[in-house]
Amino acid sequence: MPASASSFRLLLVTYTAAIFVSAALLFAVQPLFAKMVLPKLGGTPAVWSVAMVFFQAMLLAGYAYAHALTRFAPGRASVIVHMAVMIVAVFALPLGIASGWGRPPASGQEFWLLGLFAVSIGLPFFALSANGPLLQAWFARTGHPQAKDPYFLYAASNVGSFLALLAYPFVIEPFSRVSQQTMGWTIGFYLLIVLIALCGVFLLRSRDALPDVATDDAPPPAWRDALTWVALAAVPSALLIAITAHISTDVAAAPFLWVVPLALYLATFVIAFQSRPILPHRFVTMAAPVAVMMLVVSLALGAADQILVLIALNLIGFFVLALMCHGELAKRRPPARYLTIFYLCLSLGGVIGGIFAGLIAQRVFSWVAEYPILIVLAALCRPGLARPRSWLEAAAWILIVAGVGYALYAAYVWRYEFTEGAFNLFVAALLVLAFGFSHYVLTFAGIIAASLVFVVLFGADAGKRDFVRSFFGVHKVMESDGGQFRILKHGTIEHGAQRIRDEQGRPVTGRPVPITYYHDLSPMAQGLNASRKKRGGPIDVAVVGLGAGTLACQMRAGDRLTYYEIDPKVVEIAKDPRRFTFMSECAPDAKIVIGDARLTLADAPNHQYDVLIIDAFSSDAIPTHLLTREAMAIFKDKIKPDGMVLMHISNKHMSLGPVVAGVAAANELVSLSNDSDEGYDDAAHVFGSHVVAVARNEADFGELATKDTWVEQEPDEDQWVWTDDYSNVIGAILEKLRE
Repeated sequence: MPASASSFRLLLVTYTAAIFVSAALLFAVQPLFAKMVLPKLGGTPAVWSVAMVFFQAMLLAGYAYAHALTRFAPGRASVIVHMAVMIVAVFALPLGIASGWGRPPASGQEFWLLGLFAVSIGLPFFALSANGPLLQAWFARTGHPQAKDPYFLYAASNVGSFLALLAYPFVIEPFSRVSQQTMGWTIGFYLLIVLIALCGVFLLRSRDALPDVATDDAPPPAWRDALTWVALAAVPSALLIAITAHISTDVAAAPFLWVVPLALYLATFVIAFQSRPILPHRFVTMAAPVAVMMLVVSLALGAADQILVLIALNLIGFFVLALMCHGELAKRRPPARYLTIFYLCLSLGGVIGGIFAGLIAQRVFSWVAEYPILIVLAALCRPGLARPRSWLEAAAWILIVAGVGYALYAAYVWRYEFTEGAFNLFVAALLVLAFGFSHYVLTFAGIIAASLVFVVLFGADAGKRDFVRSFFGVHKVMESDGGQFRILKHGTIEHGAQRIRDEQGRPVTGRPVPITYYHDLSPMAQGLNASRKKRGGPIDVAVVGLGAGTLACQMRAGDRLTYYEIDPKVVEIAKDPRRFTFMSECAPDAKIVIGDARLTLADAPNHQYDVLIIDAFSSDAIPTHLLTREAMAIFKDKIKPDGMVLMHISNKHMSLGPVVAGVAAANELVSLSNDSDEGYDDAAHVFGSHVVAVARNEADFGELATKDTWVEQEPDEDQWVWTDDYSNVIGAILEKLRE
């Protein structure tokens, strides 16, 4: 008996709901569990990059399982096996960090992190990963009128992923605690099991009465097809991680900026796999050369003042190129019979791209070099790739090779420097040439590669930068335009500067003068001086966050200084007198403890420090685990009974004063805030800063309590206190906008 229209509608709704819920759970668990793990690695954004590699690897495993199940155990057996896998995964719930995983190692943190993810959430994530292709394969065997082309369900999957991704930072995190989030996620997992069981029932009922459209006689895909699928999936996957690293490192460090590229990435899947894409693939392919050139322009502009323009150029270019690659995948998708092998190749490409950009690149390159490399690879993904066949293309390649050779010779032998005008003119000429060859895919990519070589060799600050890259980010040591200062930057934020030449260009020697946020009139210096006066002699100081080591030159004879720094590469920079001499000149015997402060500071004796300085915020990204009630309890234990904590909370995007006051009050502590620009001189790299001092009572602040620039900091009574179980970054951003 043929199925009724209402039965078909119910079947479609059930399958769509199951795929949607599965994808939503899959993408909700990613930021949720990454949030749990961040405290173990200092809140570094690299945790997210490694997490993406793990998730892509588990997707590959899930897709391989779905393919094997569909091929070797179709029908009733596949339903029974997959239901068993889903039920077994329940025993790994609720989500949480597996026991036995304490402190990460001093090196190889990415591999330690991959192991932690695998042991903690590997099983439920594996079970969820298989649902997309497996349920589509089941649907293809139901006899539904749309079963011949079930790829539209892939769009439903990506809509679920997209909504979960956006909902987490803007809806879920601000209004619920981690424990509540894990409980809600567990309930969603149980709901999904019910939906999958219903999908299995529909499959088994349909097979008795309806033909199996997945058993057609379409020829299997060739190896060339599979390799093409892998390549077209790998490039946008790697480009996603690379553009996220580039934007957060070299353009801006605004909160949640990593969400935007990932949201655009998912949106391209939704659009590409629609039955009738809202952006026709032909139009996207035509726009791809312009997108590539936009990315070259964004790199040529460097860290210019037009931050919004740079972000827009990068994101638009990425969106068009990812949509082009995914559109090619949609155009080349095989018949439903080979659906699972198609998704397996997509997942393999995602893993390859993720491993390259998320693991290999940070070990091979000292800067985000993978980004221009992937721009060239994306240019090669356009349809029509072929060897040069005309004399015009041959002449272009001769110019490309000669031009790159000349540029390398000029940069490394002549040490030639282009003026800004000449540099811009040369880049423009190269892009005009590239546009003229935009119909020739390989030659166009070659000209783009030459353009990027030129940008890297002769762009802003070329030859004046020293990059140091680690798991925790890219650190840039550079000289100012006039050559008077050496500067340490992490992302776009200055984390230390030292005068190395005077106005006449003569070298400056001897004990360096502390500048940036730690000059003699800064809130930090005021806090240290107040503690010395109160103590009547030398003090014991601990600083969380080393930077260039500038605070070492605020120490006086007899003071004892201990630094807590998570990144060994930062220690190398600060202790290298060829870069900075704050440590070697002012505190050569200072103790440096490497590791995350929440873990290493806990080992220090209680009531040891007169002043504990928290200055670990990198590139305007905040390690929220240092702003919680539990963190402040540790800080309270480590300062002397009359000691104080100084928290440097300068931030362009978030208002953190009320947050600090809230966690202080929760520990029966009081707070004073100083947000003055006293002594500010931008040309001399002397900056204002926002510091909150925390102590047991007002008397412990010493002379700070009598200064007009230090005012009482009140907590926000309308906001929950931040804890290890709850933080609200969106609330801090909104509070900043209201100031």
